[in-house]
Amino acid sequence: MKDQKVSFLPLLFLFIQPIFMTGNIAVARGAAGLVPPVSLAFWRWVLAALILLPFIFPSLKKQWKDILVEFPKLLILGLTGFAFCGAFPYISGLTTSVVNMGIIYSASPIFIILFSVFIYKEKLSKIQIFGTVLCLSGIMVVVCKGQLETLMKLQITKGDIWISGAMISWAVYSVFLMNWKSKFDLLTRFGLMAIAGVICLLPMYYVEETFFFTTSFNKDFVFWTVIAAIFPGIIAFLMYSKLQKFVGASITGLVVYLMPIYSALYGYFLFNEKLQSFHWFGGLFVLTGIILANKNLFKIK
Repeated sequence: MKDQKVSFLPLLFLFIQPIFMTGNIAVARGAAGLVPPVSLAFWRWVLAALILLPFIFPSLKKQWKDILVEFPKLLILGLTGFAFCGAFPYISGLTTSVVNMGIIYSASPIFIILFSVFIYKEKLSKIQIFGTVLCLSGIMVVVCKGQLETLMKLQITKGDIWISGAMISWAVYSVFLMNWKSKFDLLTRFGLMAIAGVICLLPMYYVEETFFFTTSFNKDFVFWTVIAAIFPGIIAFLMYSKLQKFVGASITGLVVYLMPIYSALYGYFLFNEKLQSFHWFGGLFVLTGIILANKNLFKIK
């Protein structure tokens, strides 16, 4: 009889990936007023693509026919996961609160589950559904600071609409990424999606530069673009793609529930914000919910 080993790697990825993903919120806060939102998204992915190019060029040269075959799907993934999810949160941050953004973006796993169930017939057990609800409850505790009155007073702004678009776009990207098979390895596919994202962002960047904001290519621009390209860019997206292979699209989507928790930690260490008791209670609900919802975390290998 073969020895059975329990893999904790998916569990580890599930909690580490949001650290890098949530870094985008810190970037949005820090870069606001210093770098135009679409410009930051555009140059972030330009830089990421340039960093990856030396590593993926041999594959691109060898598989150029596959690029032509998969280009429509790459373009859709680049549009949803890189262009919309790159620019919309930065635009949203100009006019809405962090509380609103946290609540709205945390709803993306619900849409991931819905898309997975209705489009690809992915099955979910009752305990998984309960875990998802528990995660959402934990987020509500955090974003409304333990007071229902705070939640009830939220008002819809233009920023809320932008972040709603990003939330739905991320859900679409996540489901398609998992279900659309590719002949490219993980790194090459990511690089191609980044390039597709740049292509999709180019018209938006032109409109912003022409009618709204002009980018100043100064030290602030360089600093925030590099940070955005590497941490919530290359590292976060590669880990997200890898995590989907471990546990599937629906469960991987639960990492979004950890974003407000890690955001509170970023606020404490980077912006001198205090951690309150509701952060800890909310975090406990979120972590428990993820464990309950993810039937694959402790799968036998």
